Amino acid sequence: MYRFMEKENGHHQTAESAGLATGEALISMRDIWKTYQMGTEQLHALRGVSFDVKKGEYLAIIGPSGSGKSTLMNLIGCLDSPSKGQYWINGHQVAEMTDDELARIRNKEIGFVFQTFNLLARATALHNVELPLIYAGMRSAERQEKAHAALASVELGDRVTHRPNELSGGQRQRVAIARALVNHPSILLADEPTGALDTKTSMEIMALFEKLHEEGNTIILVTHEHDIAERAHRVITIRDGEIEKDERIR
Repeated sequence: MYRFMEKENGHHQTAESAGLATGEALISMRDIWKTYQMGTEQLHALRGVSFDVKKGEYLAIIGPSGSGKSTLMNLIGCLDSPSKGQYWINGHQVAEMTDDELARIRNKEIGFVFQTFNLLARATALHNVELPLIYAGMRSAERQEKAHAALASVELGDRVTHRPNELSGGQRQRVAIARALVNHPSILLADEPTGALDTKTSMEIMALFEKLHEEGNTIILVTHEHDIAERAHRVITIRDGEIEKDERIR
């Protein structure tokens, strides 16, 4: 697991030094606001959101279009920064990280799974899965070994030389999940992972997420579909930029 670098002129503030009782929390968000300036008006996409996610949790974030769930996902994934509030990941404050540290977080700590798969069309499944390891500077032999293992974990060990146009939608999403897992990230962050799939394939992908959770992965799933959200073990409902409900499913 990536350990956060210390600044040359001092240490990053930790959750503990700030008096924040995160316990076993992998993620802690406190009074998070995201405001966009639209001409002369301000649009508050998030309004004072606070919650924790512990290691090993399986969380779904659900809400209608425009509720703020996609904004929240971008903040969790360190793709954007809040207008106000504090975000801690592994006990360190995101606002204090340099651009290089944030890039390393996105590559190493967070595995992204997108609705549209985001695969390179001309690359094989193996090469697509290798990409995060290439960015990390890993040797070719080690990259291939890890990519083979990741594809095997999503039951695609026999499709390593296939390109995306030679795979079904469900298989493409499995390649995307393998790519997200190849670095053994702290968090698997999935944005509408079944949005482009039919019902049967969606259920197969959700069964795969359940298997990955049982193996110890922390999963955060962003969706607008209630039947998909209810496959998680905890559901946060977002409405008008605020948490409406935070409930355990089972």
